[in-house]
Amino acid sequence: MEKIKCIISYDGTNFSGFQIQPRTRTVQGELEKALTKIHKGEHIRVHASGRTDTGVHARGQTIHFETPFTLPPQNWKQALNTLLPADLNVYKVAVVPDSFHARYDVAEKEYRYYIWNEREKDVFKQNYMYQFPYPLDIQAMQYACRYFEGTHDFTTFSSAKATIKGSKIRHMYEVSCHKEGNQIEFIFRGSGFLYNMVRIIIGALLDIGQGRREPSDITDLLEKKDRRLLGETVPAQGLYLWQVKYEEPH
Repeated sequence: MEKIKCIISYDGTNFSGFQIQPRTRTVQGELEKALTKIHKGEHIRVHASGRTDTGVHARGQTIHFETPFTLPPQNWKQALNTLLPADLNVYKVAVVPDSFHARYDVAEKEYRYYIWNEREKDVFKQNYMYQFPYPLDIQAMQYACRYFEGTHDFTTFSSAKATIKGSKIRHMYEVSCHKEGNQIEFIFRGSGFLYNMVRIIIGALLDIGQGRREPSDITDLLEKKDRRLLGETVPAQGLYLWQVKYEEPH
């Protein structure tokens, strides 16, 4: 058996998230359907670096699967992309050691979130950015970003519905935001992320940008470990899984 690692991108608009579910269209479902065709009916299981929710996009999701076939990476790429739908693409393939695991070997993940900060709706951006029509103090938001960097318990910034057991402590290497024209880009680089963590943090930063909270409130919110202290989770369509890094050069 060979273990194959793929870096994939997808437009999450018409997917019910990554994880396979009955009677709904998912990224994992489409990948496994294509692999089953290649393997002449034999089901091949796909493992990802992590799940993404309905509407969330990926520029650099990483998956792996095991196969009895021996093909050059370029042939795998061509075979898969021939069978995959237009909103899902494999853009890098490598044969990796048996020890590699797309989920358990993750060293760092990067997410990005995009806001279109304009009063007038743009129908061409609505599936790819969160359209937020109110004025924002970008400097206050940039200052607040610093409070998230380092090692913290992110319970307050994790969905109350999260099924994950164990520690909610994560290390953030970078949390930043930058505005160019009407577009605001947020970058999150960390050792790992909790369910809805980025989208809840964005909501808190938007409160700060509107003057509803002070940047220094973030310290208190982290310490209190209570999701109820914050408002609704911002929409999924502004979120992108940007890239996944691994310890070893796989």
